[in-house]
Amino acid sequence: MKLLAKTLFGLEEVLAAELREMGAGGVTILNRAVAFDGPKSLLYTANYRSRLALSVLVPVATFNIASQKDLYNGAVSVDWDHYLDPDKTYAVTAVVNSGHFTHSGYPALVVKDAIADFFRRLTLKRPSVDQKSPDLLVNVHISNDKVTISLDSTVTPLYKRGYRHGQSEAPLSEVLAAGMIALAGWRAETPLVDGMCGSGTIVAEAGLIARNVAPGKFRKSYGFMKWKDYDPALFRSVKFEAEKKERRSPVKIYGGDISPEACATAVANTRAAGLSEVVEIFERDFFNTPPPAEEGTLIINPPYGHRMGTPDMGEFYGAIGSVLKHHYMGYTAWILSGDQVNVKLVALKPFRKFDLLNGDIECRFLGYELYGGSRKKNASDVH
Repeated sequence: MKLLAKTLFGLEEVLAAELREMGAGGVTILNRAVAFDGPKSLLYTANYRSRLALSVLVPVATFNIASQKDLYNGAVSVDWDHYLDPDKTYAVTAVVNSGHFTHSGYPALVVKDAIADFFRRLTLKRPSVDQKSPDLLVNVHISNDKVTISLDSTVTPLYKRGYRHGQSEAPLSEVLAAGMIALAGWRAETPLVDGMCGSGTIVAEAGLIARNVAPGKFRKSYGFMKWKDYDPALFRSVKFEAEKKERRSPVKIYGGDISPEACATAVANTRAAGLSEVVEIFERDFFNTPPPAEEGTLIINPPYGHRMGTPDMGEFYGAIGSVLKHHYMGYTAWILSGDQVNVKLVALKPFRKFDLLNGDIECRFLGYELYGGSRKKNASDVH
């Protein structure tokens, strides 16, 4: 099968590596996506085990267009009866960057009509449209003159893990949190600390990695479970193989936040993810408490002006730098920030920089090596 995993900007490389580890072939890195090949079992595995994908698509048609009419002709030529029965439901979504169309709503309507007309010609009966819970979700991607029509095997995005019971203000996406951990090179060989943990997304994702728990364990459904060719026995085997790889965490993970409400939410979320014995949450002020472990990896997502800024962001980031220099020696520290000006006031030279998007905010993910008296091999050495 030809497959396509969509992801967030900046996570394409680590997603490609994750898919290769799952056995994917033909891996090709694209913009916010990775194309790959594999059998149906890999389609199920990628949905169930990927920490870095937003959704997994199965392309069923690719063609070029010179006009709007060409979109209809190409869509109606797909053998839709291979994927959908006339008594089932469907919906169409579209992502469009083409001079042939002024907005994405119209191409979605064109393909919706083409699918209906295909069944009218074939059986005189057409499937119904269901925008909320379709049996088949069709994805249309138009880039200039190229059209790709795919089936969405995920439907509910994979960042919706299912363990989050609550969230603090401006929470991170679970996929972004897992991507940051992957970019930091953390492999559960040293403790991980988030000193400004909010609702606990980073520490929860780190805990799942440390215990090797598939993020899909908490989900109840995927789009492919409604497909004509769904193989429940094969999916059960995929889940069984993933569960066999679960383990006790070799390290501790620590989250701290000055807000008691945020800490309560983080505790509830990590407990729901089965991580009570792995993740410890403390109500603490990052600036006035020592690190919970002598060495490790620190990952923080501090406030920035676009998000939930403090009155004096320059002073705030300067204080972060001071804490890192005086208290986190022996750590590798990582900061995600959308404040490109004030983050420089950390006054440390990053050894690694990544460009990421947190929602629609352009961010930098910066890594700092904080050498201690005795420096052991840690996550930074992978770079």
